[in-house]
Amino acid sequence: MSAPSVWQGAGRRLFIQEVGPRDGLQMESVFVPTEHKIALVNALVATGMAKVEVTAFVSPQAIPALADAQEVLARTTRRPGTVLTCLVPNVKGAERAIAAGADELNLVMSASETHNLCNLRMLREQSWAGLQAVIATAQQAGVAVKVSLSCSFGCPMEGDVPVDEVFAWVQRFVAAGVQGITLCDTTGMAHPRQVHAMVQAFKVRWPATTLTLHFHDTRGMALANVLAAIDAGADRFDASVGGLGGCPYAPGASGNACTEELVHALQLMGYDTGVDLVALTQIAAGLPGLLGHDIPSPIVKAGPAHQLHPAPASLPEIRARAMAR
Repeated sequence: MSAPSVWQGAGRRLFIQEVGPRDGLQMESVFVPTEHKIALVNALVATGMAKVEVTAFVSPQAIPALADAQEVLARTTRRPGTVLTCLVPNVKGAERAIAAGADELNLVMSASETHNLCNLRMLREQSWAGLQAVIATAQQAGVAVKVSLSCSFGCPMEGDVPVDEVFAWVQRFVAAGVQGITLCDTTGMAHPRQVHAMVQAFKVRWPATTLTLHFHDTRGMALANVLAAIDAGADRFDASVGGLGGCPYAPGASGNACTEELVHALQLMGYDTGVDLVALTQIAAGLPGLLGHDIPSPIVKAGPAHQLHPAPASLPEIRARAMAR
């Protein structure tokens, strides 16, 4: 019997985790009204996502686009099977997210010292010290914790980040009792061979820790990296509706892996994503009107592969001329 192939999903369950309401909207220059945010999150939850990152409990001065985090999370409609997660930077943010009903807290630091300084204004050891207190707060409240390690596949300022260095940080957080780790390709530097090797090594070393992959499509390799990760045993992926998002430290960066593009490809290959692609695409199609600009989504632009188009009205004449030759 041949080994399973990444090209044949055969009903294998994959878990799609939507990050657009946080990772996408935080990059927008306009403030999306609270009611519209709530409607967007509720619509995404209803499509069957395994997880939705609803918002971030950060300083409104730092990210004014998400100043309404408490109300958005508190008014999000719950769906069995969908985890509601929120990014929190510190104990105060964690306490606010827990009070508003977060199922999970997402903590962020960078595997790159330079990126951590630029993004969080702290050394990595300073981030680690602060996040330990957040983990303790979550554990006391019985709320799950996931840690997202930015620049796990490379830093736009330092270059390669040694795998041993990335995994040393993973080990610290696993030892601290977190439930999940997300390896983030923050600036779209990852490539399939690298992804395959890192996922394989992670699964061997921490088989009981939930692994998520977070890819950006900066260099057009997000889907290829997802397939490499699946082949190495991964089954959880962050993605952003419409392909929203980006990174201020990656010149020319596009957004995150596009959710509807990912779901479309994986469903065609026979994987079970649990997501309603039609409803998801309709949500993405409404984003330009909400945000006031175009979105990267190729599925919104071209439609799914099975969407057929009428033949030219002149086809009978073309056929007649061809037959007369």
